[in-house]
Amino acid sequence: MDNWDEIRTAYQVARVGTVSGAAEVLGVHHATVIRHVDALEARLGAKLFQRHARGYTATEAGQELLKVAQATDDQFAHLAARIAGTTTDISGELVVTSVSTLTELVSPTLARLQAEYPELTVRYVTDPRVFRLEYGEAHVAIRAGGRPQEPDNVVQSLCTYRAGLYAAPAYLERHGVPADETALAGHRFVGPVDPETRAPFFRWLVAAVPSGAIVFRTNEPAATAEAILAGTAMGFLPVLRARRHPDLVEVLPPREEWDTPLWLVTHVDLHRTPRIQAFLAALKDDARGCGLT
Repeated sequence: MDNWDEIRTAYQVARVGTVSGAAEVLGVHHATVIRHVDALEARLGAKLFQRHARGYTATEAGQELLKVAQATDDQFAHLAARIAGTTTDISGELVVTSVSTLTELVSPTLARLQAEYPELTVRYVTDPRVFRLEYGEAHVAIRAGGRPQEPDNVVQSLCTYRAGLYAAPAYLERHGVPADETALAGHRFVGPVDPETRAPFFRWLVAAVPSGAIVFRTNEPAATAEAILAGTAMGFLPVLRARRHPDLVEVLPPREEWDTPLWLVTHVDLHRTPRIQAFLAALKDDARGCGLT
């Protein structure tokens, strides 16, 4: 068990499921992958994989070994992230993650920060999954909803995400302006694909209008905006995005019940590093400038 290269190779074979895939991840020849796996099985005196036409599947013994290998690989990634964060200048890679509805807020800040610090490399990942900051998957996470509770994370309030109900002039010319909230049921809406969505304004919409009134469903914020701008239907937009289109008509203004709190989350080990502090300060300033706080 003194050869990490062999264990890491076996871990990648189990994770990817094929020798060729593991070789690509590791940057080695496929013959090296086979040699490492064979040598490790010989050293342990146990079969770690079942070989079949579709690839490799870990045996029970393989699963036990690979639990340890994955934990070790995660710890190495965590160590690398901590070492990378010890520099005193604002350079290197900055990985930020959020849901895609926040791009209007985050992207300008990242662009401005990179222009000010050319040695900074930015990676902005929009993904609904929760990234594991403790393993260096991201340096800063911007999360919506309830206050995050993961241990060893530093959580700060950023601002409140606000949304209103908007329609394009072309839509209102065809269908009229609703006289009041009770008249909404006779209109057409852009809504969520998932009726169990957590967005409070979409939950309100699902409860307020018949299901058939939601004629355009999407889980992509850009598609929502395009459908509203094209006059297909009325729908909810973040205030930041709506401001970019002064022709849009605000059918219902933002309400407190539709508000979503946003949180800045960093890992305690990297929270004080210069590049992360620079981004946090810049984003807070931009959020105040947008009138969101």
